[in-house]
Order: sequence, then structure tokens, then C-alpha cells
Amino acid sequence: MAEEKPKAKKVEKPKEEQQEKPKVDFNKFPEYRKVKSKFPEAIEEAELHCDCLCLRIKKEFIVDVCKLLRDDEDLKYDYLADLCGVHYPKREKPLEVVYNLLSIPHAKRVRLKVSLAEDEEVPSVCEVWPSANWFEREAFDMLGIRFANHPDLRRILLPEDWEGHPLRKDYPLEGPPGYREKWLREHLPYYNKL
Repeated sequence: MAEEKPKAKKVEKPKEEQQEKPKVDFNKFPEYRKVKSKFPEAIEEAELHCDCLCLRIKKEFIVDVCKLLRDDEDLKYDYLADLCGVHYPKREKPLEVVYNLLSIPHAKRVRLKVSLAEDEEVPSVCEVWPSANWFEREAFDMLGIRFANHPDLRRILLPEDWEGHPLRKDYPLEGPPGYREKWLREHLPYYNKL
């Protein structure tokens, strides 16, 4: 029989040796400065993640902040690379909308985040970037995030009568019990012949 090797014990560094997050002076980022000066109440939190500036924005300011980032000559965030939703069920505000913006002229990125309670809506940014239309519809379809003033807020991937939102953490892995078969029998006549 092979001899078992003793397991290595995890040694924690003393508190004074543990590395703390370095303090970041966000005023060195023009995006932060310009948003803070034009909309002083808009930023809830700022962080640096993988060298990308992330700003948590109050929902009522998201359209104005996006317009500022797009239209300012020094920033020119002219491309909405992605808009997605995230579900954190244990948070007070469990839904989050994430906007990944790209400035093509300046080759820079910034990430905006908006936190929402279950019953809250976030204003649509379709008027700022028309490409947000399908991104927002996908976040609505998969997570149930509602976008106020969206031109066509309806499901995009699942049928209109589908129950629930599959990317939520509390959604059953195989869908609601019996729902899949019920839906298939009602909508696909050939399924009944299988």
C-alpha cells in the first residue's frame, strides 16, 4: 500500500503582513472626475478591477452618465460593447445591470454598474446606443430586469409564455417541475407523437 503523505497546513500570514488593497486616487481618471463634477450624486462606488475603472451609478443617473461618457470629446465612449445582468440573491438589491463601454478613438474601457431591487426598473439606454435594444431584451428575458422607456421590451430568446427567468440563481436547473413537457406538448404538435 502506498504511504499517505501528510497534508500541508495552511499558514496564514500575520495581519500586519497581509496585503491590503492599495488606495486608489480615482481623481486621476477623467471619467470619474467628469461624472463627479457634472453629477455629484451619481456615483455610489468606484473600484479598479483588472485595470478597468468600474463605477456603480444610481439608476436615475444612468442615461445622463452614459450620454456624458459618449459625447465628451476627451472621453468618447462611442461603443456599448456589452450590457448584461447579474443576479445576487443574497444582496439587498439582488439584480445588477453591467454596462461595458469602449472608447474606440482612445482605446479605453470603463464599466458601469446599476443595482436594483426586485421591483425596480432601470431607464433604458437605447436612446444613447441603439444597440442596447437587444442587450436589454436579453437581460429582461433571462433575469427579469425591467427597462423603463424601452421601445420593445419583450422576450428575445424564450417564448413569450415561458415562466421564469433561467439565469437567476434560484431558477431550477431543469426548469420548473413539469413545465418543459407541458410547454412542449402545448406548442409542438409533433412532440405528442414521440
